[in-house]
Amino acid sequence: MKAKVLLIIALGVSTFGFSQKNEIKAAEKAFKAGDAESAKASLESAASLIDNADPRMQAQYYAIKGNVYSDLAKKGNNDAFQPAIDAYNKVISVEEASGKEKYTTVAAQGLAQITADIVNAAVADNGNKDFEAAADKLYMGYQLSPTDTLYLYYAASSAVNGQHYDKALSFYNELKDLGYDGSGVTYTAVNAQTGEVETMDKTTRDLYVKAGTHKDPKDDKTPSKKAEIVKNIALIYQQLGDNEKALAAYADARAVDANDVNLVLGEANLYYAMGQKDKFKELMGQASDMAPDNADLLYNIGVINMEQGNLEDARAAYKKTLAVDPGYINAILNLSTTYVNEGNGLIDEMNSLGSSRTDIARYDELKQQKDDLFLEGAKILEDALNSNPDNQSVLTQLKNIYGALGDTDNFMRVKKLLGE
Repeated sequence: MKAKVLLIIALGVSTFGFSQKNEIKAAEKAFKAGDAESAKASLESAASLIDNADPRMQAQYYAIKGNVYSDLAKKGNNDAFQPAIDAYNKVISVEEASGKEKYTTVAAQGLAQITADIVNAAVADNGNKDFEAAADKLYMGYQLSPTDTLYLYYAASSAVNGQHYDKALSFYNELKDLGYDGSGVTYTAVNAQTGEVETMDKTTRDLYVKAGTHKDPKDDKTPSKKAEIVKNIALIYQQLGDNEKALAAYADARAVDANDVNLVLGEANLYYAMGQKDKFKELMGQASDMAPDNADLLYNIGVINMEQGNLEDARAAYKKTLAVDPGYINAILNLSTTYVNEGNGLIDEMNSLGSSRTDIARYDELKQQKDDLFLEGAKILEDALNSNPDNQSVLTQLKNIYGALGDTDNFMRVKKLLGE
């Protein structure tokens, strides 16, 4: 009786093995016929017992599964990428353990192809503004091909574009830890027949040029991305409200590139957001020294000085701005406003005076100072009208100054220019 039981068990195992083989063959046949969905169904039927099969059958099963899911992914099923990758990796691990390689080459080729497919799908996602999906795919591509760190860099960029800052921060920190530089040389030459510029490796390019099929070889250097990466880390920490980590990141960034004026500006703006305006002013001064012809920088220095009531420093900054860019309207308006603000600052004292002869004399003196300051502000705007006769902001501010001065003639003249 005992022998019969053993025989039944043995027959059962044989039946299961035969069934698995049939399902694998059916999957392979359906796949070759272009019916990936039917192939997938056959594989699912054999899935529950496959890990108990011999290594050769396991490798065959997972190789077919990798091919099937890779095909589904290529046809637009984004959820199929990871099962394809897992299946190909399983082939390699099974055959490594068994010491017999039959499908490892298939798996390796499949992984290389699926890497290209993932990156192409990520490009399409970016084009459709599905930035998170693009970031995830690019990171998957990087994991498949860790030497291609450019995929990781683009994954971080896609995450930033989609405002997925935590994900972007993770990718940027990984790039930083890797010491990613991103610099290099792109080799190009013009196809003599088509006239198109083509990119290739240096050896091929030089051979083509020597053969005469290409001309005008160029070596274009790509700058290092280290400073950009640490700057973006700082900006993301700032965006997430972690100012201390942001400041530390700016320190790292400036250690990488001490001459990058944008890093100084970024740190300055962080201090400004933290309410540390003295530090902001100090850093803006440094930035101004680094880029003395940057009109935006000089203008921002004027803005912060004006906000702090440092009107003389603000004027100096606005005048430097206009020396670089005479048509910088906001600098013109703010320069005029510094004189108006100084004039308005005298009004409180004027209103506090009494009716004694001394107070009346002091009142007249302060009023004259105020009016002179207003007129100085008006003169700046009148000069601006020579090159910007229709600028509504200039005209409106000028009208308000003449109104405050009680200069009816000029008030009406400017009002007419405004079309009121």
